This record gives sequence, C-alpha cells and structure tokens, in this order.
Amino acid sequence: MSVERVRWGILATGGIAASFTADLLDLPDAEVVAVGSRSDASAKAFAERFDIPRAYGDWASLAADPDVDVVYVATPHSAHRQAAGLCLEAGKPVLCEKAFALNAREAGELVSLARSRGLFLMEAMWMYCHPLVRRLKALVDDGAIGEVRTVQADFGLAGPFPPAHRLRDPAQGGGALLDLGVYPVSFAHLLLGEPDEVAASAQLSDEGVDLQTGMLLSWANGARGLLHCAINAGTGVTASVTGSAGRIDVPGGFFHPERFVLHRDGREPEEFVAAPEDGPRDSLRHEALEVMGRLRAGDTESPLVPLEGTLAVMRTLDRVRGAVGVRYPGEL
Repeated sequence: MSVERVRWGILATGGIAASFTADLLDLPDAEVVAVGSRSDASAKAFAERFDIPRAYGDWASLAADPDVDVVYVATPHSAHRQAAGLCLEAGKPVLCEKAFALNAREAGELVSLARSRGLFLMEAMWMYCHPLVRRLKALVDDGAIGEVRTVQADFGLAGPFPPAHRLRDPAQGGGALLDLGVYPVSFAHLLLGEPDEVAASAQLSDEGVDLQTGMLLSWANGARGLLHCAINAGTGVTASVTGSAGRIDVPGGFFHPERFVLHRDGREPEEFVAAPEDGPRDSLRHEALEVMGRLRAGDTESPLVPLEGTLAVMRTLDRVRGAVGVRYPGEL
C-alpha cells in the first residue's frame, strides 16, 4: 500500500457508491484510482463523473488492479458474498456495505476468508464511526444513565416502492429489514451486544419480503430492545436509550445524529452537539478514515466495527427473518 495516500477501488456505481466516492475525494490522503461495474458503460460513466483514471466493466479486473489498496463494495447485499469474496481472493482489503451479506452463513464465509489470508475486512456501518454516536456509547459505557434497561429505535421510509424496485425484490435481498432494519438492530447491539431472545412480527409483500417489521429483543439481564423498520411508512428515525438512572434521546436520523440529549435523574438535561470539524451529518468520511488508519497500522479489522459484532448482527437478522417467514432464493 502506498504510504502517503490510500488508493481506493469502487465496486458498483449506485447511489451509495457515488456518495462514498464524493466523500473520499474530499480527503487529502485518499485517492480513487479505479471503478468496476458489471457493464463498461456504467463504469465509464461513473469514472467520468468523478474523474477516476480507470474503469472496468467487470469486477475481477478491478480486484486484480495492482494500484488498488482497498476496495469499497457497494453492490446490493445479495451480491456482497460474491463481490467481496472476489476481492479478498485477489488479496485486496475490503470495506463492504451493510447489510454485510444476505445471511450469517455468507457473512461467516467472508470473515473466514479474510482471516485466512490476513486481510483487512470491515462492514461499512458508518453509524459506529460517527463521532456523536461514539460519544453516546462512551457515556452509556461510563454509566451515565445507569444500567441499560431499554433501547428503542426505528427507521422507516414512506415509499411507495413499486413491485419491480430493488427493495421489493427477493432475489436482491429486498425488504425493510436488511436495508433499514440493520440500523436499529446494530444500534441495539452497539449498546447491549447480541440478544438472548428474538421475537418479531412483519407485514409481508406479495413478493414475500417484509414491508414493515416490529422486533422485540431480550437480554438475560432483563434489558429489552423495541425496534421497527418499514418501507411503507415514514417514521421519525429516532432512538432512545433508557437506563436505571436516566435516558438518552436521539432525534431524527439517529444513525448520523446532529445532537442528542442526556437526561439524568436529578439534573438538568444536557445536549451534545456534533462538532463543526465532524463535517456534514451524512458524510461517510469517518468510516473511510477508520479504514485508512487501520490499513496504515497493519490491522486486519477495526475495533469500532469488529467482525464478531458484524456476525452477531447477521445472526440476529437471520433470527428475525426466521420469525417472520422471509426467505431469499437459494437459501437452504
């Protein structure tokens, strides 16, 4: 890897790939040197848009590019196993979008592959890298609200999404859970770890994906997680963490907050606000900086987004899907 600059390859050309690339171009120590897509036309258009030197009409050529230090995989999650696996097989470190894979089995295969080859791998759970979310977790870990009793979080979009849309397509891992529900589930995991019990109920589409899902996660210490996701109802996208001695409320956009409020018993509420140097609230720069810092240090995973945590989230998502009856083509 180059010492001064980290050279990125972008695999896929959709909206999240464009957002991540735009944020990379604002970082002085990042360089985007190649993009790969399933078509020459898509790759070339993306390369022209962002002034990227090389465009490949197939994933394998991107993975084989000797000038690429790390690959960002931004395909739909149904293709993460294939795309990230191809890059790891080619010896490339990978930042892979969430949901990390279609299911826990695929996620485990990717983690095993990365570990067997000594390669860096991280889920692109940008929420975990957000400075204000890290501050919230530190407060909870330090006992600011006592013992955590309840985590509540929701993420819903009003749509409507037509049946042909990716979010309604079982072959692409469609439904609310893997696209949106991964955020509330990951938020609960961040604060409480993997739940002992999982219960869920969902409204399913004619195609067999979840239009909305309600989840009740339970931990042996008595804590509960009340979570919701939807692609047919626009929610406040809020979160609240209640403990034995207080509460933290996160207003709209809890996974990339501008502020949150700490309520402690017997004290005035305290507001925590994002610092100007943190950049725009929707910036993906923090996860990019985390990846580049770990690569320079020679690490194979990030303590902010640990692989065991990613696997635990995937197991919970599998348990939710099992409870509501969502199954994707090709799953055993």
